[in-house]
Formats: sequence, C-alpha cells, structure tokens
Amino acid sequence: MTEEKNQSKEKTSGIFRSGYIAIIGRPNVGKSTLLNQILGEKVAIVSPKPQTTRNRITGIRTTSTSQIIFLDTPGIHQGHSLMNRRMVDTALHTLDEVDGVLWLLDAHDKIKQEEERIAETLRGVETPVLILINKIDLVSKGKLLPLMERCAQLLPGKEIVPVSALKGEGLDILLNIVERWLPQGEPFFTGGEYTDQSERFLASEIVREKVFLLTREEIPYGVAVTIDEFSEKEEKNLIVILATIHTERDSHKGILIGKRGAMLKEIGKQAREELEALFGCRIFLELFVRVDPNWTQNPHLLIEMGL
Repeated sequence: MTEEKNQSKEKTSGIFRSGYIAIIGRPNVGKSTLLNQILGEKVAIVSPKPQTTRNRITGIRTTSTSQIIFLDTPGIHQGHSLMNRRMVDTALHTLDEVDGVLWLLDAHDKIKQEEERIAETLRGVETPVLILINKIDLVSKGKLLPLMERCAQLLPGKEIVPVSALKGEGLDILLNIVERWLPQGEPFFTGGEYTDQSERFLASEIVREKVFLLTREEIPYGVAVTIDEFSEKEEKNLIVILATIHTERDSHKGILIGKRGAMLKEIGKQAREELEALFGCRIFLELFVRVDPNWTQNPHLLIEMGL
C-alpha cells in the first residue's frame, strides 16, 4: 500500500499522530522564517543578523489528524563565547529528544565546514532526517542541483526537498513527510495553542528583534532583553511591561538611546505596536538600557538572561 493510501486510511479511521520535530542548521538560513510560515503565526523573531534565535522556540501545528511540535533551535556554529557554546549545546541536545529532524540549508551558499560538522553529527543519530534547501525563490535550478548532489553525498539515502520558507513553497511536501514520522498518540497541547512560550518571553523577544532591525550593524550581537514587570490590568484592557535592554559597552548604550532618546523611543513604538496586535489589547511599554560588561561570558548573568 502506498504512503498516500496509508495516510488516507488513517484519516478515515480516526488515527491521530503527535510528536516533536527539530529544525536545525547554521545561523541565518531561515529556520525562524520556516517555523513562522508553517504555523501561520509569529513565534520566532527574524532579523538579518546571524544567531538571532538563542533559545529553543516551540511552535505547535495541530490538524484533524496530527499535532507536530516544532523546535526551532539556535544556529549551529563554532561558538567562542560561553553564550554561543550554550546555544550550540541547546541545538545539539535537541536531536536526542525528537521524532525527526529538518536540516535547513541556504540555496545561496556552498557547503561550509559548519554543514559538514552538522552532517557528521546527523550520521550518528537514528532519528529520521529531511534535508531542506531553502530560499529556492532566489536561485536558478542550475545552481540548486550541485548543492543537492553534495547534500546527497553528505547524508546518503536522505530525502531532499527544495523550499522557500518566505513564500511557503514546498511546505506541503515537507509536512506530509514529517507527519509519517510521528508515532500514534494523543495531542500534547490543546488545539488552540501555537506555542508554549510565555507572554513575557514573547515580549522580550519582540523588543530584541526591534533592537536588531533598527540599529542594524551599529549594535553587535551582545544585546539581551529581560522583562522586569509584566502585569495585566484586565479592567482597562491593558498590559504594563517594563523591560531592560542589556548591552556590554557604554558606547552601545548611547546608540541604543539615540539622540534625545529617539532610538529608544522608536524601538519602543515598534515593539508596542506588534505586542498590541499579538495580545489584542493596549500595551504600556517602558524600556531601560543597562550596561553589563562581558555578560555573554558571565554564567550568572546568562542564567538571568534565560540562557
């Protein structure tokens, strides 16, 4: 019996499948964009800066026949700071906990040492692996084929699916394959949930995204956001959020605040507008900037930042 007939039979017989799928790859290949596109909701922040995702972000996709819990992991790279090493450990440890792995690569790029190391790791796991070549909307088929051939050499026998996370191309094929991997079982989450992240965490991530997008190359990667207060005023349909932006240098503090506070005001404005759309209520957002020298190397501060 073909896979299509099997799936059709399961739909009519009421069989339900549920499980966990990891999305891995080196930084900036589009993992967060892929997760957001699959869910139709924004649960992972996106920016042009590499290593934007620091924590393991969970996204939940529930249909009448399955529930797939996606884990969007930090980019796998050669980390030098304590923070970067912890991020890579988070990504690699995920492989032991899931029912399948999506390995995402950028169609623009040649295979680098990071990909070779990832492939070596994946050859050592028994978990099913699907290779995804992302950003196919931006390259010609002639450039795509050599990359697919190289991936087939690195991981022989694994399926390869070209996709565009931004435009949604190839996602139906991806989801059909993933659903076949899942064991039979009841859903882990109720049908209306699309993430297990707390509202506090989502708020901190949205502020951090606006910092990345607005400061661009001026502010390096050493920025974190913590939520000092998150209180709901139901009678006023209002959420009060006080957040601190942490940076490593005094010079960066000046950039984040901007002339007469203009940059910090714009970061707050854009974050507030997105949070109001996300939570469906009014938001009072107040931002502070604090200098924490070398926080990316300080284990106590990393714990405070949730890393």
